[in-house]
Amino acid sequence: MKAWRHSLSASMIIAVVMLALALSAKATEADKVVYHIDNAAVQATKALRNIRNHLDTVPSTKVVVVTHAEGVDFLFDGAKDPKNPNVDYGALVSGLKARGVRFEICEITLKNRNLKRDQFNLDAEFTPSGVARVTQLQVREGFAYLKP
Repeated sequence: MKAWRHSLSASMIIAVVMLALALSAKATEADKVVYHIDNAAVQATKALRNIRNHLDTVPSTKVVVVTHAEGVDFLFDGAKDPKNPNVDYGALVSGLKARGVRFEICEITLKNRNLKRDQFNLDAEFTPSGVARVTQLQVREGFAYLKP
């Protein structure tokens, strides 16, 4: 009987230690977030401001911006905010890219809108499907989802 109690106690201690280690590893892992933009006219300026504030508060956050449909428009080379032409999207995107933010453009959107890769800001990357990429980031890689 004593051996069983001793074994149970040791098992419980091991389980608690393993749980503590797992929680500790999770706590030191950087936050990860995907910002989903499908309408640049409504979302782009707000999203870029939110991302800047997010990184100012938690600089270690890993941020990926996935764009598709009309959401790609702020990533055109030379794009500006239509409501405030003083807002140069290229400069804002470059500044965030320098802080580790990835900007991804949906290739299905390129095909559907007859757009070419060379029309876009050099800081942007391309992904086969914006919607599929958002799903992969959330499900497979544990990214939180934000839609500004």
